[in-house]
Parts: sequence; C-alpha cells; structure tokens
Amino acid sequence: MLDQDRCWQALCERDAAFDGRFVFAVRSTGIFCRPSCPARRPARERTAFYIDPAAAQAAGYRPCRRCSPCGPSPSEQLDALVVAACRLLDETEAPLPLQQLAARIGLSPAYLTRAFKARTGMTPRAWSAARRRERLETHLAKADSVLDAALTAGYSGTRAPYADAQALTPAQRRRKGAGETLRYALAPCPLGLLLIASSDKGVCALLFGNDETVLEDELRSRFTAAQLQRDQAGLGEWLQAIVGQLEEPQRAAQLPLDLRGTAFQQRVWQALQQIPVGETRRYGELAATLGSHARAVARACASNPVGLLVPCHRVVGSHQALTGYRWGLERKAALLEREAQGDSGA
Repeated sequence: MLDQDRCWQALCERDAAFDGRFVFAVRSTGIFCRPSCPARRPARERTAFYIDPAAAQAAGYRPCRRCSPCGPSPSEQLDALVVAACRLLDETEAPLPLQQLAARIGLSPAYLTRAFKARTGMTPRAWSAARRRERLETHLAKADSVLDAALTAGYSGTRAPYADAQALTPAQRRRKGAGETLRYALAPCPLGLLLIASSDKGVCALLFGNDETVLEDELRSRFTAAQLQRDQAGLGEWLQAIVGQLEEPQRAAQLPLDLRGTAFQQRVWQALQQIPVGETRRYGELAATLGSHARAVARACASNPVGLLVPCHRVVGSHQALTGYRWGLERKAALLEREAQGDSGA
C-alpha cells in the first residue's frame, strides 16, 4: 500500500528517485504523471496516487505528454542520446565536428553540448580528445615511433600530442615513463590493507584491499608509464597518519596531494574535501552546487585516485543509500560509522 504522505512529499520535491514507484493523477485535468514531472504542482485535495501507470489508466486517467510516465522519462531519453553520442565519438578516430554529431543524434549543437557536459563533465570535443589520448597510450608501447602511434590514434602528426598539458610527453610514456618515479608503501589498517603511492608533489594513489600483490598490480595498471619503487621507511610517517585517521576520523591526515584528473574531476574532488567529518552529501546535492548532473558527479567520485584523503565515501544516494564505492560497501559503511561515532564524541 502506498504511503500517501510520503508520495505527496516526493511529488512536492519532484524526487526522481520515486519515478517508477508510483504515479500521481490530477482529478481536475484527468492526467497522471511521474513524481519528477516539472509541471505545476496540483492541489493536494485534487491529487490521487496509484502504484503504476496501468492502475491510473484503469481509473480513467491519461498519461502526461510532458513527463511520459508510461515510458522513459525525458531525462532518461536524453541520457540515452548522450550515451549514443559517446559511442559515436568512441568509434570515430578522426574528430567528429559538433554540427555533424548533433545532426546524427537529432539535437541542436547547443542543447547537445549542455546535456553532454551535464552528464559526463566534458564537452563532446573534450571527450573525443580524451579518447584519442587513450588510443595514443595504447599504441605507444607497440608502435615503431611516436609519429606512427599518433597517426594510428587519429592525430594528424606529433605536434598535438606533445602540446597536451600532461605530466609526461608521448616520448616519455613510450619509454615506459622515463623521468618519473613513484614511491609506494603498504601497511595493515582497520579496513584490511592500505597502499599509498607518492610522486614528488604528494600522494597520487591510496588503495584499499586484502592482498598485497593485487594492490601492487592495480598500482602498476594505473601508472604503467612510471617506475615504481617501494619505500616503506620513507613513507612510514604518511602511512601512520592515514592509519591514525582511520582509527580516529577527527585526526585528519594533512598530506600533500598530487591529484591527476580533468578540470571537472578536480572540481568534484575539491567539493568532496569540503564535506565535514560525520556528514554526508547526496550526489544530487553536489551536482546542484557544481551546476552539473548527478551521474557526472558519481563518475568523478568513482575516478577519485586517493580514497579517504578525498572522502568520496561521504557521498550517498537518495535516502542515505550506500551506493557506488570502489572499495566495497562494507568499507564505506565502516568509514561512515566511525566518522559518525567520532562526531558524536563516542
């Protein structure tokens, strides 16, 4: 049975988390909608709630044309179009002009750009450039020269790859990261096993796991271009500081960070660092403060290279649901529980 008061609250908040869980009908118009419908809110006494569209139709109501309660919502339809645009960009080695991409998707260039950036954190052009860089990384190790790798990846020559503002030049990456050495160390912690890695600038990776070999392999997969050097003694104090934070969350480890990501990812990670110990934020809340989309924020959280120090575990789904943590929901729950206890003085 539907909770009428909760349904009304969801309707007033236009809470998309309730889409698919019920629909509401307006007696004065004879129309039924999904909870997130952007139309003007009806009066409570004229509103009826039904478990699904079929029940509303059986009661004589017709579906809203604006929110399409019988099928994918307009937002979901736009999600699908952005996914299709991403697929087209991924499959096209040469840059695809925005006008041509928009025509194939069936949206105006301006509307596609806004929707694309809200959901991915990038413009279509930036997405295409990132995919070319990924193809370049793949071909560098096997190609006879940087030029061959660049041409295969879709560049017109070597000038553009070298102009990218990255820590390593294509030639350095092709030489397996010559010029950059990352130090790393491991230690047991309340969440199992902890690995940290550091560049000259600061911590660039913080990984949790249960197996030392698996953690080292993951570190290598993240930094295939770098030389890795184990340094337990040199990173000992940093390990102690991080373990100390795990044991007593109020003792935040103040360590320098070397965060490598897109401009949008950097904005999200900075926002995560502003969430106080003992508190959480919903993906939608963060997205609203950043002028973005919850899915883009979730992807940036999933790409966070230094768990705990950039506290992506403090971001939750609607109704405080524990969703989307790279190191497992048990670890996420444990971190939040410890922080809540510390905040209450326990």
